[in-house]
Amino acid sequence: MFIRVGYDLVFSVPAPTPMLLMLYMHYTRFQSVRKPEQIQTEPQIPVTVFTDTFGNTAARIVAPTGTLRITNDAIVEDSGLPDAVNWSAIQHPVDQLPPDVLPFLLNSRYCEVDVLSEIAWGLFNKTPLGWGRVQAVVDWCHANVEFGYAYARPTKTAKDVYDERRGVCRDFTHLAITFCRCMNIPARYVTGYLGDIGIPPVPSPMDFSAWFEVYLSGRWWTFDARHNAPRIGRVLMARGRDATDVALITTFGPHVLQKFEVRTDEVAGY
Repeated sequence: MFIRVGYDLVFSVPAPTPMLLMLYMHYTRFQSVRKPEQIQTEPQIPVTVFTDTFGNTAARIVAPTGTLRITNDAIVEDSGLPDAVNWSAIQHPVDQLPPDVLPFLLNSRYCEVDVLSEIAWGLFNKTPLGWGRVQAVVDWCHANVEFGYAYARPTKTAKDVYDERRGVCRDFTHLAITFCRCMNIPARYVTGYLGDIGIPPVPSPMDFSAWFEVYLSGRWWTFDARHNAPRIGRVLMARGRDATDVALITTFGPHVLQKFEVRTDEVAGY
C-alpha cells in the first residue's frame, strides 16, 4: 500500500527567530520512500539539515520577520500490516542490556521514574514479565486516562497525567514510558504520522501522533497507550527519551501558529 504524508504549517514571526525543525521522516523509512520529501519554505530561506544525537534528521533555520510557511509532501510504501505482536517476548535483566539501551531506563524531562516508581510497582508487580507486563501498562493507561485535545499543555509530565487522568497522545505515551522504566523495561518516545487506515475515519483534524517502543527479546517493539490496538501505516519521524528530544518545532523567540494541517492518507498504486 502507499501512503501520502505531509503538512502545511504557517507561523507569524515578529522578529528574526532561530528554529529547530524535526519534520523529516526517520532514516529507517528512506528505502520505502516512493516520492521524496519536498520540504519547502515561503519565503525561501537557508535550511541546514543535520543528524541529532538520537539519529533523527533535523534542521535549523532563522525565520524572518513576517509570515513563514513550511510545507512537505511525500509518498511512502507500507507493508499494510498492523503492529507486530509477540506475547512470548522476554524482559532482559538490566545487567544484560546493551549500553545504548540503558538511557531509556532513566528519568527524563517528562518521565519522572523516581517519583512514580512506588506507584508503578504497586500497580504492576504481579503482572507477568515481558510482553504481558508492558501490555498491562498500556491497558491501565488506556483505561484510566481520558483523551481530549483541550487537556494538552506543554509542561504536563507523566506524574501530572497520573494525577489528572487526562491528556493527549503524548501524555498517554509519557505515562506508559515512565511506568515501563519504573519496571526496568527500556522504553523510548516516538513521533510520526498515523492516519485512519484500517479503522473507521475519525472526524477530528489530522495531527502528528505519539507512541512508544520497548526493548524486549533483543529488539524494539511498538506500543500505543492511546489507541491500545495494533495499527496500520505508522510512518516514523523521530525517536528520543521523551517529547523534549523529538519536538517537531523548537523556537527561540516569540511566534504565533496561524495554520497547522497534517496529511496522512492511503493513495492508489503509485
